[in-house]
Amino acid sequence: MLEFRAMRSLVLPLLLFLFSRLWAAPAEAQSWKVQTSGMDTNLRGVSAVYVHDKKGAQSVAVWASGSNGVILRSLDEGTTWQRLSVAGGEALDFRGVVGFDAKTAFLMSSGEGDKSRIYKTKDGGVTWTLQYSDTRKEFFLDTIACLSETHCFALGDPIGGKFFLLQTTDGEHWNALPTENMPSSLPGEGAFAASNSSLLVFGEMILFGTGGPAARVFRSPDLGRSWTMAETPLAHGNASSGVFSLTRWRGTVVIAAGGDYRDTKRASDVAAFSLDDGQTWQLSSQLPRGYRSAVVSNPALVFAVGPDGEDSSEDGGVSWKHTDALNLNAATLLDNWNGWAVGPKGTIARFVPRKAAEAR
Repeated sequence: MLEFRAMRSLVLPLLLFLFSRLWAAPAEAQSWKVQTSGMDTNLRGVSAVYVHDKKGAQSVAVWASGSNGVILRSLDEGTTWQRLSVAGGEALDFRGVVGFDAKTAFLMSSGEGDKSRIYKTKDGGVTWTLQYSDTRKEFFLDTIACLSETHCFALGDPIGGKFFLLQTTDGEHWNALPTENMPSSLPGEGAFAASNSSLLVFGEMILFGTGGPAARVFRSPDLGRSWTMAETPLAHGNASSGVFSLTRWRGTVVIAAGGDYRDTKRASDVAAFSLDDGQTWQLSSQLPRGYRSAVVSNPALVFAVGPDGEDSSEDGGVSWKHTDALNLNAATLLDNWNGWAVGPKGTIARFVPRKAAEAR
């Protein structure tokens, strides 16, 4: 378990960079503004979704979660927050949350054995139904990700030499995916529960990053029926280093972020990119300033957040520019204008595009 890992290489990143110049509007976004802080919790889960009322008016619902059983929800773009709770879950560490509207969300806690759980609410957090848990000591959930309200996956650390992957196809019942075609894990290898983003799913693709003795990305193009594995150039070699987060950007580009959370200012080997949906990886030419626990993207920009600040990339993770100095664990972006990030002491920050900030 890990504590919560030629010419083509020159030409393609250059083309990617030049292509990004065509997206002029993008580069307006640069900062995060703290909306609230001071709560006794380390927030690591955040999810935002557009919601529409009966008249068609659009708003945003934001869900956040963290240690000490804390669950938060905002229905006014983060201006005010409602604290929710799970009966009997006051001591749980809720490291992942995925919201679908103002009332429906999945919630995942991390910890050994039955401290790792998956809950779901359909009434805005008034009640939560326990959908999955396990009493085995080796059972440890790291992250949850969804294709839809009924089709979700949850990744756990290896059991019996293979990473543990759960799936629901009806939004209610969870089952372990077969692992006979999955590459074996290395001794001491695991996934990170730092930001609910070490698992990435889209279409029929499943990707997840690992750490410890190696920083690898496991890849299934057919929803878990077959698997391959690729080494990444991210920092590895101890239990605190590896791939912490993955995001997809513009088609086949996938970006990985991480490093060593015990050496947060180490700025080497903390970000990499893939131009072929995670099959091969290259180290970023200009790196973030240190360890980054989460990487997120919209069509214009890629952001990496961590305890020592934030960085942005306009070229798909080839190069990075430092933007902020907030201590943040996880983030989510809806589009070029709406995003939220969370961190220690109940910190919640909103993504503020430069033009919007100047207008204020």
